[in-house]
Amino acid sequence: MIASRIATRSLSRVHTHQRRGIVDYLTKYPDKVMATKKIQMAGGTLQGQNNPTWLKQPGDFAVTGFGMLLVSFGLVQLGVGYYRLATGKGKKD
Repeated sequence: MIASRIATRSLSRVHTHQRRGIVDYLTKYPDKVMATKKIQMAGGTLQGQNNPTWLKQPGDFAVTGFGMLLVSFGLVQLGVGYYRLATGKGKKD
């Protein structure tokens, strides 16, 4: 039993430094706050309907379009469900 403790101690002392793969990546990630702020502040701070802040960055139109597609699909499914409930169609006998 004592021999196993001695062997375990000697093995545990081999790695004295920490290996931080993901932690180093997250803590040393480049700061892009000012670049993003510059994009968001383009055209001033008073935004109207022609130039909303949430559509300024690259890829925003794709995300917005996908969200609108999901919402419209859900609303169509909701309407079909209410119609079937109101008329009694689509029942499983």
